[in-house]
Amino acid sequence: MDELDREILSQLQIDGRATMTDVAQKVGLSLSACHRRFRDLEASGVIQGFSVDLDLDLLGLPFEALVFVTMRAGDGNAVAAFEAAVAKIPNVVQAHRLFGEPDYQLFVAVESKQHYQTLYDQQLSLLPGAQRLTSTLVMKTVVDHHAPV
Repeated sequence: MDELDREILSQLQIDGRATMTDVAQKVGLSLSACHRRFRDLEASGVIQGFSVDLDLDLLGLPFEALVFVTMRAGDGNAVAAFEAAVAKIPNVVQAHRLFGEPDYQLFVAVESKQHYQTLYDQQLSLLPGAQRLTSTLVMKTVVDHHAPV
């Protein structure tokens, strides 16, 4: 991957709906060269697909929390059971397994503080293998997800 590939990726991150013609113009390539590079980036797995960035506030989910989970045990069965259960909770927007402690970080979005308490009491606190949950509230998103291209 070279600087032109990185620039193509950067332009697509800015506007994933941009036409290949627009991207080619912005990076200074012909349409065919830009399209070939794009296909190569897809074939190599660098581009895995496209998604939509959603506004959680407008979806009625303005209450965001990070939940740090420490597991009782780290064996394969415990990890698999925990991860399968987390994947079934719609309000868990992202989940990351971490090195060290805590073991997981969950990003949760719900309607309100009361909804978060219900989610915590009825689902999060009952996750298999979870020993301790620590929550912190999101004040503001400073950098949304983006790749370092």
